[in-house]
Amino acid sequence: MSIYLLLSQNKGSFFMHHRKLILFIACSLDGFIADKDGGLGWLDMVAAEGQDYGYSDIVKQTDTFILGRKTYEKVLTFGMPFPHDDRQTYVITSTPKAPENNLHFYNGNVADLLKDLRSKEGKDIHLDGGGQVIHSFMKENLIDEYIISIIPTLLGDGIPLFVAGGKQQTDLELLKSTSYPSGLVQLHYCRRK
Repeated sequence: MSIYLLLSQNKGSFFMHHRKLILFIACSLDGFIADKDGGLGWLDMVAAEGQDYGYSDIVKQTDTFILGRKTYEKVLTFGMPFPHDDRQTYVITSTPKAPENNLHFYNGNVADLLKDLRSKEGKDIHLDGGGQVIHSFMKENLIDEYIISIIPTLLGDGIPLFVAGGKQQTDLELLKSTSYPSGLVQLHYCRRK
């Protein structure tokens, strides 16, 4: 048997893709992902026709989406269908609820969820807000990459991207930084192993 045939028959074990957990999110220069009322109107200042700041690339790279209940409910207020109906979506919530097609409401341990997702073949996993959900994944050192778009505004108060307390130091390596004419600066880091 040729080595090529052997490898192709066992490609599930030899070529298993490590499904990275990627945080892709925007925040103000002073570290808030929403204003104190949960508003996102300040993001409009960097809205540019035809510019998605790499979002379409993340959508291509991922097939699973994780977000918090408040973020999920905020998306529903935008007056359009949920934008990720075509992907497996996990809403982290304290209230159990039956799944709806690709939408799952999860109230267990986030490390167990990620372990289960990584045990299945698939693309990378997109993590979005809110701050408490991000914090729960950070506490377990589960986030592989951080793509953070810094919006050129100081909100002064609001919902922080990084919740203080209870998390270990996380050292990161800069992969890329990109600045845009809108003033947005996007930082792409990976977790140091």
